[in-house]
This record gives sequence, C-alpha cells and structure tokens, in this order.
Amino acid sequence: MDPVTLIVSAVALGAAAGLQESAATAVKDAYAALKRLIGDRYQDVDVTPVEKRPASEAKRGSLEEDLVAAGAGADTELMAAARRVIDEVKSHEPAAGAAVGIDLESVEAAALRIDGVDSAGTGVRVRQGKFSGDIEITDVRAGRKPLDRP
Repeated sequence: MDPVTLIVSAVALGAAAGLQESAATAVKDAYAALKRLIGDRYQDVDVTPVEKRPASEAKRGSLEEDLVAAGAGADTELMAAARRVIDEVKSHEPAAGAAVGIDLESVEAAALRIDGVDSAGTGVRVRQGKFSGDIEITDVRAGRKPLDRP
C-alpha cells in the first residue's frame, strides 16, 4: 500500500472507530495525534469529510488527492502516526475496519481496482499477498443482505 493510501486508510479507520462510544482510549489518542499532525503540517488538508463519511470512496479519494498535492507521502512521522492508528484499531476496535470495508495489508501489484464494496462486515480482506499482475475486485457486498438487482 502506498504511503498516502495508508494515511487515508488510517483516517477512515480512526474516524469509524471514533464513531463508536466504546472506542478505546488508545484508539482515540492515536487518531487525535494523527489528526493533529495533519492539521499542523498540512493546513490545506481537511479530514472532516472522511470523518463524517469514513466509508465513502469519494471522500477518501478527495483526501488522498489533497495529501498527494501537499507532499504528505514523504512524511515519515505522519506514516508512523497512521500505522499507530491502524495498529490500535486492529487491537481494540476490529469492527471499525469492517465498517470501512476493505482490509489490505501487504499487497504488491501492478494495479488494484476495487468496485462497489457495500460492507457491514468484512468485505475484501487480503493479508500478505504478492501478485505479479493486476488485482481486480468487483462489486463485493459482504456481511449484509445483497441488494436486489434488476
């Protein structure tokens, strides 16, 4: 996963976990530190839309675009803060990752295309994957009643 995608994923996971009253203090603290770092270093980057709708691909895509434009992908301290959020969410709030829908860990590929993904549970999970070509995952629904299709 490229650095900016990791940061966006951490924001979405931290926001989704923060929506739950039961979120552990460690998750809240790690997420607050990540947001503070983004706010202090990248004033033109706003995480609020992703906080309001962490499962929205459009909101996450916009945040990714803003982070790339700001050069955040080279910020090693920001990357470390993002990893802390992800680690804390995995440890304390595993259901938050399910709300986001996609759970990729060590994927190497020429390209990755994901379509649809309406998840109320885990919808797409890849762990230590290495691929020599494209990965294409389409229309996944997972953990919920499938939509009626004409």
